[in-house]
Amino acid sequence: MDAVALVERYYDALDAHEYDALEDVLDPEFVQRRPDRRFENREAFVEFMRDGRPNKRTRHDLEDVLVDDERVAVRGRVVDDETGSALFEFADVFELEDGAIVRLETYSR
Repeated sequence: MDAVALVERYYDALDAHEYDALEDVLDPEFVQRRPDRRFENREAFVEFMRDGRPNKRTRHDLEDVLVDDERVAVRGRVVDDETGSALFEFADVFELEDGAIVRLETYSR
């Protein structure tokens, strides 16, 4: 799977609540840093997305996808599925190794 397809699968899995598929694209040592918290491994991240996410009725609308060797940067909006309104804008920077996402830096406004 190429880098863009891997990142798109990540968002598809999140939006469709396919947590096994989400786990499949993340390295076991996956780390995410975002403004409100940090996840130190794949299990903690997937558990939060499955059970702790405050609003699961959202989708990611991707506006820009940039690729550079082993990194993919994405800019987009998180949208409420029921109202269609944008909740916030985000930028994600993914680091990839051996066909998996190993690190994700998330910025939002």
